[in-house]
Amino acid sequence: MAAIFNLAWIFLKIGFIFFGGGYVLIPLLHRIMVEQYQWLTLREFLDGVALSQLTPGPLAMLATFTGFRAGGFMGGLIATIFIFLPGTVLMLFFANRYEKLRDMELMKAALDGILPAVIGLVASAAYNLGTTSLGSPRDFVMLVAGFLILQFTKASPMLVILGAGATGYFLHFS
Repeated sequence: MAAIFNLAWIFLKIGFIFFGGGYVLIPLLHRIMVEQYQWLTLREFLDGVALSQLTPGPLAMLATFTGFRAGGFMGGLIATIFIFLPGTVLMLFFANRYEKLRDMELMKAALDGILPAVIGLVASAAYNLGTTSLGSPRDFVMLVAGFLILQFTKASPMLVILGAGATGYFLHFS
């Protein structure tokens, strides 16, 4: 039971900073899930990040996967509930106050300060993922191809992910 409470506490804390998209949390999630608690291996973490891109709320689904690995069905349920709980409560609180808050100078200044930090966190996540998963020239070709497709076309990220998966599969078995 203590392990379930620990899982709930950890995902509740993650949920409080899980705004603006989960990609900013990849370094933190890696540190907690792989290094600190060893709930996942590095390969499982990277596979979980990749597979979670196929679901709504991508990195939140990684929480479900990790919770399941750490505590079975109950762990998966607890991790999922507690990663969403803070955002849900905050959204319910701010939903009817948004019109008043968005024009406040304090709020504008805070959001202006957060944006560069979020960009830094995304860059850090990209670096961490790149150093652990780009090991061959083929990987770099896939990286550049995915970047160019997403940057210069209106292709869905889902199609790029599925195409990359199919390409990796056929290259592996050919």
